[in-house]
Amino acid sequence: MASTAAGKQRIPKVAKVKNKAPAEVQITAEQLLREAKERELELLPPPPKQKITDEEELNDYKLKKRKGFEDNIRKNRTVISNWIKYAQWEESLKEVQRARSIYERALDVDHRNITLWLKYAEMEMKNRQVNHSRNIWDRAITILPRVNAFWYKYTYMEEMLGNVAGCRQVFERWMEWEPEEQAWHSYINFELRYKEVEKARFIYEKFVIVHPEVKNWIKYAHFEEKHGYIAHGRKVFERAVEFFGEEYIDEYLYVAFARFEEKQKEFERVRVVYKYALERIPKQKAQELFKNYTMFEKKFGDRRGIEDVIVSKRRFQYEEEVKANPHNYDAWFDYLRLVESDAEPDGVREVYERAIANIPPIQEKRHWRRYIYLWINYALYEELEVKDPERTRQVYQACLELIPHKKFTFAKMWLLYAQFEIRQKNLQGARRGLGTAIGKSPKNKLFKGYIELELQLREFDRCRKLYEKYLEYSPENCTTWIKFAELETILGDVDRARGIFELAIGQPRLDMPEVLWKSYIDFEIEQEEYDNTRGLYQRLLQRTQHVKVWISYAQFELSIDSVDRLQKCRQIYEEANKGLRNCEEKEERLMLLESWRDFEQEFGSLTTRDRVRKLLPEKVKRRRKLTAEDGSDAGWEEYYDYIFPEDTANQPNLKLLAMAKMWKKKQEQDEEKIEEVQEDKESDEDQEDKESDEDQEDKESDEDQEDKESDEEQGNKESDEEQQPKESEKDKETEESPLAGPSEVRGSPPAEPSEKNGHDDRDDEQESSSETDSSSDSDEDENKEKGKKKEEKKRSDSEDD
Repeated sequence: MASTAAGKQRIPKVAKVKNKAPAEVQITAEQLLREAKERELELLPPPPKQKITDEEELNDYKLKKRKGFEDNIRKNRTVISNWIKYAQWEESLKEVQRARSIYERALDVDHRNITLWLKYAEMEMKNRQVNHSRNIWDRAITILPRVNAFWYKYTYMEEMLGNVAGCRQVFERWMEWEPEEQAWHSYINFELRYKEVEKARFIYEKFVIVHPEVKNWIKYAHFEEKHGYIAHGRKVFERAVEFFGEEYIDEYLYVAFARFEEKQKEFERVRVVYKYALERIPKQKAQELFKNYTMFEKKFGDRRGIEDVIVSKRRFQYEEEVKANPHNYDAWFDYLRLVESDAEPDGVREVYERAIANIPPIQEKRHWRRYIYLWINYALYEELEVKDPERTRQVYQACLELIPHKKFTFAKMWLLYAQFEIRQKNLQGARRGLGTAIGKSPKNKLFKGYIELELQLREFDRCRKLYEKYLEYSPENCTTWIKFAELETILGDVDRARGIFELAIGQPRLDMPEVLWKSYIDFEIEQEEYDNTRGLYQRLLQRTQHVKVWISYAQFELSIDSVDRLQKCRQIYEEANKGLRNCEEKEERLMLLESWRDFEQEFGSLTTRDRVRKLLPEKVKRRRKLTAEDGSDAGWEEYYDYIFPEDTANQPNLKLLAMAKMWKKKQEQDEEKIEEVQEDKESDEDQEDKESDEDQEDKESDEDQEDKESDEEQGNKESDEEQQPKESEKDKETEESPLAGPSEVRGSPPAEPSEKNGHDDRDDEQESSSETDSSSDSDEDENKEKGKKKEEKKRSDSEDD
């Protein structure tokens, strides 16, 4: 703190903190300490090395160090690292007794510290104090028997000392605590190092009981196999299979057992082991087993054995799939396909019965579509593979009884049943079945299949009755009417066919009336009844004014071989054009006119072609406003509209459009002229600059030769008189030029350049006169004219000479 002259203390001023908000980057105490450590700000330099020269200095050094260690221990007795450092320092001075005392004092503080026991025992072993080391290890394994490091160190020490019996005794004490697997393996390896196989077998017997795992049983069996005890190894595997049973069965045990037998060339035993395992292990847990079984059969089995393995593997997979989801019909199909390829008929029937027993829980056709194919495949298998017609008939009948026909049916099932009965030459049964189907649940496919069957049998009366039933069931079906009429046409009954067509077009509701009318018209054309055809066209045009009907009518008239066919065709086009004039769809009218144009180009004259060409519309691009579903504005859309010349309402628009096009064309031409004038003006300005320079040079040369010219003028008056007409003509040209004055130049438009010379001097003079109106400019112009006259006189004199 600062002080004043009077001795009073003065408090320094502290700057006021304006912004008391926390900083964006916060610095923690941990960060400050870490930075200090990184920069080594608090590291003290090491003390200088001290040389000890006599015993007294050594004792002082020891006393000082011991005091320091004791002070550290006194500050915190629980820090074991201080005790270990103290003891190791004493050990470095060969003070073993003192170091032992320090370790004992440390053990009184914390007797469960593993590091302390290990350092203590290592110190005794370094100094070859064997009994002390044994004493320490005994105390350690008694106090902390679950610490494996003590046991490993103790057994290693005894084995290094050659005390095999003592080492075995330590292992036995260790095994009583049932340690981890590695401890047992260490004990077994110890016995094997000294060729004690029986004792190792005895240890394995205890080991597989304490740690009953598959891998330990497999190791035990491999141990027996390695030492040549094959029977003992097989017995170990058999005991393992009995020990685990079917509840804790594992595929790796059987794989190892099979490989063991395979090494002994016992191939039949191997197959027995694999089959025994595959029958008991769940299929999802037997992937490795299947893999090894397949490899074994490929190496040592025949083709039949390999196929059996593959089939059994796939069969187990399908079994698991159908157990998980019985209504997974695709899995049943795959399973049945596999079984049919390699199984007896009874086994296949069993799988089929299991599959068809899974009836869809919902009576909706979409759930039955896949299921019904199980019955179809079952029936085909019985008929084609087993060749049992009676059983096939039972399958079909059972399926047809199962289907709920009141809600839905399957026409393919009825038709397949009828075709089966026909193959068995039971025609009455087939007809009875199809009749029952039509009575229970009539469908289009059933009627078509039944009619096709009777057609193949050439039973035309039955076909007529079926068509009548079909049309009673579905009178709006145009295809049925057409097929019925075609049948009568084929049978030669034209009047009956025409009557059927008349009945058909008289129906109030039809699904495809245009197809029906076309078939009727084609029928009349085939019969060459052209008057009837025209009548049909007229009746059709009374119902509809469709453009395709008009075009078809015109082409029909054109196709008839008559004298006035072109006139009739042209007349139809005329009527069609008048009829479609009020049509909202302008594309249809355009289609008609294009067809008419093509007709006139092929058969018409120049006059008719021009007439049709004048009727063609003009294509105009327009815009219309779009509105979204919610009523909001959706923008604008461009579309093409057609304007026909005959539409009087659109004439003003056409005139306005033509005037707009002419105005636009004129504007473009004016713009082109203005651009050309601007280019000429720029070129004239450049030429004027050049001429002004030349006139200045001529003026200077004229002043020097003025005296000479005065003498020459006196002597050449006659030549001047001859030259006078030329000058008068030139003056007349200047008077006619637009250089009459600045006011006239300003009001007059710029003159266009002459085509012959490409550049007009009059434009340059006009521009120079328009730029300045002073008298000096006029004097310069007069001087220029005089210079030009003098030049012309010189030229004439030279010519006379």
